[in-house]
Amino acid sequence: MEQTRKRSKKRDAILSCLCSTDTHPSAEWIYHRLKPQIPDLSLATVYRNLALFKREGRIVSVGVVQNLERFDANTQPHAHFICTQCGCVLDLPDLRLPQDLEQEARQVTAGQVHRCTLCFEGLCHACTQLRVPNYPVEESAG
Repeated sequence: MEQTRKRSKKRDAILSCLCSTDTHPSAEWIYHRLKPQIPDLSLATVYRNLALFKREGRIVSVGVVQNLERFDANTQPHAHFICTQCGCVLDLPDLRLPQDLEQEARQVTAGQVHRCTLCFEGLCHACTQLRVPNYPVEESAG
C-alpha cells in the first residue's frame, strides 16, 4: 500500500525553489534562499527533503561540485557541463547520446540500465574570458 505523505509548507517551498532555478543549486543555496521566508527552516530539513525527492524521482543529483552536492529538477535525460573554476553547472539539453550506448551497457553488464548521466568538465565561457593566457617565459641572453 502506497504511503500518503502529508503536504508540508517547507517541503513545497524547497521543491518550488529548486524548480524555479536553472542554477543546479546545493542544499545550502536552497536553505539560504528560503530562510528569510521560513525562519524555522533547518538545513537538515532541506537535506531530508532533497533525499526524499531523489528517492521519488522528482529531482536528480548532478553530483558533487566544489564539495557540495548539486541538484536538478529537470529529470529528463540531458547532459551537463561543470566549470572546474567557478562551479557553474550548465544544461546541455540538445546533446544526444548514441542510441546504441545504452544497449551496449546492458550487454556488457548483463544488467539493467536505469539512468545514464553525461557530464563534461572544463572552463565555462566567462572563466575562459577571465583567464590570463600563459605567455612563454623569455630566456635571458647570458
